[in-house]
Amino acid sequence: MDKQLLDRLMGQAEKPVRYMGNELNMVIKNIDSVDIRFAFAFPDIYEIGMSHLGMKIMYHLINEREDSYCERVFAPWTDMEELMRQYDIPLFALETKDPIKDFDIIGFTLQYEMSYTNILNMLDLGQIPLTWAQRNEDHPLIIGGGPCAYNIEPMADFFDLVVMGEGEEVIHELLDLYSEGKKQGLKRTEFLYKATDIKGIYVPRFYEARYADDGRVLEVLPVDKGVPPVISKRVVKNLDKVFYPETMIVPYMDIVHDRIMLEIFRGCTKGCRFCQAGMIYRPVREKSPQRLLELAEKLVENTGYEEISLSSLSTGDYSQLEELVKELMIRFKEKRVALSLPSLRLDSFVKDLTHEVQGVRKTGLTFAPEAGSQRLRDVINKGITEGDLIRSAEDAFKSGWTRLKFYFMIGLPEEREEDLKEIGTLARKIKDCYFDTRKTKGGPMPRISISTSSFVPKPFTPFQWVAQSSMEELADKQKLLQDVLRIRHVTYTWNDPGASLLEAVFARGDRRLGKVLIRAWQSGCIFDGWAEHFKFDAWMAAFEKEGLDPHFYANRVRDKDEIFPWDHIDVKVTKKYLWAEYQKAVRAELTQDCRLGCTGCSPGLLGEGLCP
Repeated sequence: MDKQLLDRLMGQAEKPVRYMGNELNMVIKNIDSVDIRFAFAFPDIYEIGMSHLGMKIMYHLINEREDSYCERVFAPWTDMEELMRQYDIPLFALETKDPIKDFDIIGFTLQYEMSYTNILNMLDLGQIPLTWAQRNEDHPLIIGGGPCAYNIEPMADFFDLVVMGEGEEVIHELLDLYSEGKKQGLKRTEFLYKATDIKGIYVPRFYEARYADDGRVLEVLPVDKGVPPVISKRVVKNLDKVFYPETMIVPYMDIVHDRIMLEIFRGCTKGCRFCQAGMIYRPVREKSPQRLLELAEKLVENTGYEEISLSSLSTGDYSQLEELVKELMIRFKEKRVALSLPSLRLDSFVKDLTHEVQGVRKTGLTFAPEAGSQRLRDVINKGITEGDLIRSAEDAFKSGWTRLKFYFMIGLPEEREEDLKEIGTLARKIKDCYFDTRKTKGGPMPRISISTSSFVPKPFTPFQWVAQSSMEELADKQKLLQDVLRIRHVTYTWNDPGASLLEAVFARGDRRLGKVLIRAWQSGCIFDGWAEHFKFDAWMAAFEKEGLDPHFYANRVRDKDEIFPWDHIDVKVTKKYLWAEYQKAVRAELTQDCRLGCTGCSPGLLGEGLCP
């Protein structure tokens, strides 16, 4: 590849920094001294991919190995792609600018269903055949992981191998096997067959799906008796001992999360019935405050960042949060390193912590009530009350915050019109709370943001049986909220119902959708998660041409005993438990936090000693 030409083309792109590399803490290795070249691929632009904690962890973890060199690759924005195609520049990695087709392994993280066509586009731009059936010994292995991998079936034609679960331990086992196989001269299929012996590894080509006449899945079974019929996720048991980077790449441009990300725990014990992450990332495992403080010290020193974000599914539920926050503030006060607390649950908001956090400088606070009425919050097992919400807002306002964000969902199971109207009622009460807590007149006005997303029924949740609301129903709900949220100092944002439809289709889909993905990509569908690039009509045309109905996947109620495309994947939460939770949702019954007593979600986790 002509790298001088590439340098000139980067200068013509909208944001050349996206493609330059050479950032602070980028890893540089001699490619002649490594056996395995690994490209970590994020199917979106640099600013989003560089904000992803999983990439930060895996990049430095793989580069700790002397035999491997991990480089980064992102989806080029449309202007850069046009230049690359015009001048026949294949997709390249940032570190060496070498084409990714020359690598041994390309690992994609699957964070969002609407990035699937970007994966196809990146493979094509990398001059790599799209499907595993088209590739030969000269092509890199294409592997995947991340939350969407738990139902990889719509993408099964495109991946050689998929990792189910957490990757820090399994990646070493996989790379060790690959290195040994390379020395032995193993063929591609031979290596993949041996890889199925590693717990958590799924090789789609070794399985096939059968369908009923009405389109439902009958079964997904191995085509070879030597591979496991059920693939169990990998779980890292001890977060204090598992690898975590002590340095991180510092970009030359603003990215979405441009700060130190300090992961404090994994999993969640609350059991929100809409939340896939809360189910698939079980059980809860915490890092100790001592380990977190040690990491924070090294990351601040090695990056120069002036903000630390405490990362988890629900930061306020960390059992030693107050102790940790106070010690972080003491240690970094003189350096004016700020602390942000994302993903707060209203029932875990601690007033004293706000005083500690705002001691350096205030960042915005974000809360997720999810539903407007108490009945609907009980349906989804959110476990918070209106009193929790108002008290949390009051505490934040008294501590000096003026910007609060609240996330809700629309189209939830058992939702009624009055539940939506309650969102407007809550917004007014929060605004009134601000003015009630002001001690003097004047000063800044409150900025209260209300955002709604459309509920998507996801695999491995109690709501995996329900139908998504139709696009027309979602649009009507949004219109109602636009009316009830015409409130001074309150802003309302919402998402595209068409995008939510497709998210549901590919979240719940089967292998037949692979041909729809190819058809849509060929019609110009890329960056589907970006409103300005989303081509709904092209998607609908792709479904029609392939003879598949998107509403069959998104807007259909499943029977209790229906076989799901993902039933051969074991996330350690049983289908029986999920169904029981769905029935409790219909009755608006709560399930307690499992830290207060085991709720019986997973005999497997108990048997492996992963749950306390």
